[in-house]
Amino acid sequence: MKKILILCALCASAFNYTIAQEITLEDIWTKGTFNAKGVAGFNSMNDGRYYSAQDKFENIIRYTFSDGNIVDTILRKADVNINGYSYSFSENEQKILLQTNFKQIYRHSFAANIYVYDINSKTLTQPINEQVMLAEFAPDGNKLAYVKNNNLYVFDLSTNKETQITTDGKTNSIINGATDWVYEEEFALSKGFYWNNNSTQLAYYRFDESAVREFNMPMYGKLYPEDYKFKYPKAGEANSIIEIYAYNFNTGSNAKIDIGEETDIYIPRIHWTPNANTLCIQRMNRLQNKLELLLANTTNGSTQTIYTEENKAYIDVSEITFLADGKSFIMNSEKSGWNHLYHYNMNGKLIKQITQGNWDVDQFYGINPKTKTLYISTSEINSTERYVYTIGIDGKNKKQLTARKGWNSATFNADFSYFMLSNSSINTPSYYALCNAIGNEVRILEDNKLLANKMQQYALSNAEMVSYTNAYGENLNAFIIKPKQFDTTKRYPVLMYVYGGPGHQLAVNRWMGGNYFWYQMLAAKGYIIVCVDGRGTGFKGEAFKKVTYLQLGKYEIEDQIFVAKQLGKLPYVDASRMGIWGWSFGGYMSSLGISKGADVFKTAIAVAPVTNWKYYDNIYTERFMRTPQENGTNYDDNSPINHVEKIKGNYLIIHGTADDNVHFQNAVEMVNAMINKGVKFDSEFYPNKNHGIGGAKTRLHLYERMTRYILEKL
Repeated sequence: MKKILILCALCASAFNYTIAQEITLEDIWTKGTFNAKGVAGFNSMNDGRYYSAQDKFENIIRYTFSDGNIVDTILRKADVNINGYSYSFSENEQKILLQTNFKQIYRHSFAANIYVYDINSKTLTQPINEQVMLAEFAPDGNKLAYVKNNNLYVFDLSTNKETQITTDGKTNSIINGATDWVYEEEFALSKGFYWNNNSTQLAYYRFDESAVREFNMPMYGKLYPEDYKFKYPKAGEANSIIEIYAYNFNTGSNAKIDIGEETDIYIPRIHWTPNANTLCIQRMNRLQNKLELLLANTTNGSTQTIYTEENKAYIDVSEITFLADGKSFIMNSEKSGWNHLYHYNMNGKLIKQITQGNWDVDQFYGINPKTKTLYISTSEINSTERYVYTIGIDGKNKKQLTARKGWNSATFNADFSYFMLSNSSINTPSYYALCNAIGNEVRILEDNKLLANKMQQYALSNAEMVSYTNAYGENLNAFIIKPKQFDTTKRYPVLMYVYGGPGHQLAVNRWMGGNYFWYQMLAAKGYIIVCVDGRGTGFKGEAFKKVTYLQLGKYEIEDQIFVAKQLGKLPYVDASRMGIWGWSFGGYMSSLGISKGADVFKTAIAVAPVTNWKYYDNIYTERFMRTPQENGTNYDDNSPINHVEKIKGNYLIIHGTADDNVHFQNAVEMVNAMINKGVKFDSEFYPNKNHGIGGAKTRLHLYERMTRYILEKL
């Protein structure tokens, strides 16, 4: 009987193993087999008790936070007969702005047709029968501001009158009320106008990009390809000249704000203070190592500098929150060596450093004005994880709101009485729950159990959060995925996954989506997957992040090569089969890996790589490298183009021809250098595809190509 039981157990084990399904690329990229469900979030109503959301029929429904029950229907799609719209409320929640027929401009900006729905009268109006950008209600709900043909307009909903604020807008020359390509990409700033709190003034940016050189990309598909041109300032090249204005609706005056005589500067943010005539302006020098806060009197345009911060490397853009009483503000800074929150009065005098410690504040969600409680997420427990906290404005009574291990983020309602928790870990898809003010879960919104159960049908191997040390003994965050049937007596090839850009993280305890299953597929075929965040990456302090200043790429690839060598010494790793791949900055890193690390890496795949920083935009590049005119040696020393003669392994370079971010030029110049040096390489290009190389068939083709290359070459 004992022998029979043992035999049955062995048979059951074998049966379970054989029925485990195999992951296919179609599962990941076209069939949606492993797509995790998300939660669209909620648009909190002003009272904090209710939220709105669109149902599957595109009706706008009001729900209660406490139990998620439907209260009423705010707008029925049948009443407006508009398809595929987004919506936003006026501040008093009496009107709804609807936008539809979206046309993408750059990565974040778009134009759309706009409509206004009056909730009380249940009437729909179309203020203007043209596509516009950035439409937004004034706080009083009676006016709409928007950008059309590079000019700023305001439509008065009570009089049905359109006012043109600016008249000199011109494509690829003058932009009013919106931003240029590089501000949108690097300062995350698309909107270039802001209402004051009583709707009497509109502050706005004016970009003169006439001196910025154009970049052109051929768009294929016609007998004669069309030439798409846009202004793109590369490292060391001319920028837009910025001016700030404040238009007064009561007087019709348009005050130009004094931001100084120096024009080669950046204005990464402007903010209205609670004072209707006072605007706060962030001014940065071109090197981005000096930040100043200016308070502007918008009646006459005069300014005074209330705060100055300088750094030996660079300063990231600060997000500023003004308290409702108009007497003080909160901003973040790395001046202590870690990113923390500080409380200042309106003269720029420090009241209190609110958070402190050898960890970083990641998100500042806001402040409850009644209790003076701040809501934040930090890396305090672990730099690979995030947890949400409350803390008093005096820096006391810090309390942890989220207990689930892994990566936590929050979306709060209007009065901070509820928040939507999003939690995941590297092996667990996202979990969403509604929580109350003290972090207790009220109800589950989405737990992705269907996906978790489906994952049980596959022979998946848990990704492990680990760490390695570099040549200087510094701890580096990492994760590793080993084959399911891992055998220490065997020797496996290793594929390293890298990004490595300043302040970025890849090796975190967070769900990564499609790539997780691609790595599982490769692990099932006998590969070990390793991802390491080396020097220059984020949330391990300012010194760790900024050590790469002026030498972007040097220390980052040193750490990848060093860890690869250490992995190669392990008894279960085949050191002759080390590979590396990455996208964007990661493509730059993998290109350095196969060249500078030619004795370590056998195979590299570079998707949309920067190949010399002189080809990339100036805000990003100069923040870390200064200009090519000042620092040209380090531009060239850390460019893979200048190390192609070292390549002796397998190198696949991939790029979209319509990449407006990392231009196809980068791949062309790299390929040209390899041809001139007689270096063998492989390449793949995607016509009319941008930096994301998106589209189901395109993405499937991309991953088929990369998978085939790994199987053949590694």
